[in-house]
Amino acid sequence: MSLSHTILTFLAEAPHTGYDLSKDFEDAVGFFWKASSQQIYRELGKMESQGWAISEAVPQQGKPDKKLYHITDIGRQELEKWFELSCNPTAIREDLLVKVLAGVHIPRPTLIRQIKEQRAFHQEQLDCFLEVEELFLRAIYPEDRLKFRYLTMRRGIRYETEWVEWCTEVLAEIDV
Repeated sequence: MSLSHTILTFLAEAPHTGYDLSKDFEDAVGFFWKASSQQIYRELGKMESQGWAISEAVPQQGKPDKKLYHITDIGRQELEKWFELSCNPTAIREDLLVKVLAGVHIPRPTLIRQIKEQRAFHQEQLDCFLEVEELFLRAIYPEDRLKFRYLTMRRGIRYETEWVEWCTEVLAEIDV
């Protein structure tokens, strides 16, 4: 997956400023894709030079103009081309898995501490997703766009749930 295609997806929904993209990025895809504001702005510059997006200056009272980015026809064509490509599974690369693999060589208290830290992190993420899910479940969303955001978030819930369960399982085996 490329950052530019993720940005094009947001721009296909509506024009965005770089700030709006950063916020939407964190809210909608932050559980499976991290990108800093700097990366997003840099990518927007590349996308403009490729003709995938254009920006317009929007005057602001007492502040510098902000740039509002729009997807172009060329950008839509690129996005449609990308939609047709098959998805490749992402390889798992987790330091903690290597540490558990090497568990016989690591002081047990160190390994237990690190597993508990991971479990706490993933539990916190899961709790946030479950709060957002409650909002989805209480509201009626007539827009397909929101339905698909919800379905994407459900994958995040499953991911975090599995991490918490696995950490709990490992701790039950080694914390004796």
